[in-house]
Amino acid sequence: KNLFTCAAMKHPYNHERILHMNLSSNPIFRGISEEELGEIFSLSYTRQNSYEKNQIIFHSGDTIHEIGIILNGSVHIEMIDFWGNKSILSSFGAGQVFAETYALCKEPMLVDAVAAEKRQILFLDLALLSDDSPAASTVWQQKLIHNLLSISVQKNLVLTSRIFCTTPKTIRERLLTYLSSQSLKAGSSSFDIPFNRQQLADYLNLDRSALSKELGNMRNDGILEFHKNHFTLKSHEQ
Repeated sequence: KNLFTCAAMKHPYNHERILHMNLSSNPIFRGISEEELGEIFSLSYTRQNSYEKNQIIFHSGDTIHEIGIILNGSVHIEMIDFWGNKSILSSFGAGQVFAETYALCKEPMLVDAVAAEKRQILFLDLALLSDDSPAASTVWQQKLIHNLLSISVQKNLVLTSRIFCTTPKTIRERLLTYLSSQSLKAGSSSFDIPFNRQQLADYLNLDRSALSKELGNMRNDGILEFHKNHFTLKSHEQ
């Protein structure tokens, strides 16, 4: 049964705009029933927009009140310094949430949220959490708050992981740290990463040509194999 059946009856415009997608597995709506979801989408706190590749969704300096929910594609969180040097701080894929910290704190964004490819984003206005009208329910409001806290904690772990990856001084050490973490996350020595070469260089704060050269050296040394964004790590016994 489509998760938006109830929402469609109460607010057909929202239902049409949200692509009839099943959001039951989305972390922001975890534990929220179909009836409660219908109540949420019957209120005027959601909107949807499409973005082209490399289009900025939220700009550095923006003060926002909405979180973004990725319906498809992926989003990069990027920081560009005064001289134009770019670093990718994190990457989020379909079903994930971004910008929740800035939306909650109402502090100007220090980063850009950028479409890594063509995608659609569902926005949820966090004013919903303080709506005290009869149409709003404190039950699902509390569930949303709990889910936002859980997401925020997970994001802190992601940022900590990036610190681990950019702390080593050599290119090889940074690559080994990052690829080892991706292997552990995938539960396999063979896995895909969410970055192309330039994006990986930005994420690790490295020059792209130097990174590509070191990847070639590591392949020659029998440490790994790769094709585009697919990597296979090799043990000493192999």
